[in-house]
Amino acid sequence: METGAFVALPPAGLRAVELLGQGQSLDGTRVRLLAEYGEDVDVADFVTGLAQYGFLARIGGVALPAPEPRRPSFPRLAARHVRWSLHPVTALLVCSLITVAAALAVLRPDTVPTYRALLISEYGSVVLAVVFGGGWLLLFLHELAHLVTARAAGVPARVELGTRLQFLVAQTDMSGIELSPRRHRLTAYLAGIAVNLCVAALAVLAQPFTAPASTGRQLLDVVVLLAVLPLGFQCLVFLRTDLYFVLQDLTRCHDLHGDGRAHLRHLGRRLLRLKRREGGAGPTAQLPPRQRRAVRIYSVVLLVGTLLCLGGLVVITLPVELRLLADAVSRLGSGHGAADRADALCVLALLGGTQLLWAWTKWRHVRAARRLASAPQLASRRRASADSDPGSA
Repeated sequence: METGAFVALPPAGLRAVELLGQGQSLDGTRVRLLAEYGEDVDVADFVTGLAQYGFLARIGGVALPAPEPRRPSFPRLAARHVRWSLHPVTALLVCSLITVAAALAVLRPDTVPTYRALLISEYGSVVLAVVFGGGWLLLFLHELAHLVTARAAGVPARVELGTRLQFLVAQTDMSGIELSPRRHRLTAYLAGIAVNLCVAALAVLAQPFTAPASTGRQLLDVVVLLAVLPLGFQCLVFLRTDLYFVLQDLTRCHDLHGDGRAHLRHLGRRLLRLKRREGGAGPTAQLPPRQRRAVRIYSVVLLVGTLLCLGGLVVITLPVELRLLADAVSRLGSGHGAADRADALCVLALLGGTQLLWAWTKWRHVRAARRLASAPQLASRRRASADSDPGSA
């Protein structure tokens, strides 16, 4: 739990761990597995993989170095401090608050702001500062909700930056939540969305107490939009968002995204070798029928969603950002006042800084993935796959 390393083992692998823990030799374990499961398991390679992941304390009386534990975020926050977050009454109160606000929005449509509420200034730097500042504050509360519910379930979660295609995201590593009851798992996955909806609900309920054109009303409108708009991102399950982990849990898949990618790679290889389509059963052949169907359906969503997302980057995002950058650079020249120049510098700092932070985060995760890929695999003739670290975008 402390290192964040978790694996999904087939029955033969689990039995191998039990036999080795009882003092069986490698050869003895191999013979027992062959008799019980009819499989010739490479136990030596399996043990090498266990040692690489830090799952072994000693081999033959020789102590192995203990893996360095990953430092959780807010380490002083104990499960007893936040156990209320998993109580059914908490869920009931959250649902009640959201329901009342939704009813008010239906009865009084004027409480629902439009996107124009974000345009609170003629200066782009002010708009970007409000969106970036308010957005990251709400993102912190979103991830804090994941961390609190995971910590209540006994999982030492940590918040970190991550990337999803062209997006820079914050994510909460909740590795180990898979060992908790399903109600606790789903609560941890949905806690961030619940916080966003609660913030928006409180802002909607406060609107009737403000004047329609007042500054307070404008700020409440901005809060509603900043809390609700990111929830559309959660529907992009091909990016491993909060709803992706709910879907993965409900389909009882160990690594829906990884299996979907493996299935697409298999189909791609078959497509490139049309004359040899009969070769290979594919990576999903050993999955149970229900999981196999889920992976194949998800692989379609993964392919289509990824293509659309990258297409949006080329057609919409890049042209808009390049236009903003070009406009900002042009206003740095002579003929513009100090306010225009300051505004241009803020735009360059926010957009350029975000892209640099994305590149740095991407590089860190690629380097970590390469180190993991170089580790020996937990080998068995049956499928053994590592669980992905649940996170949230």
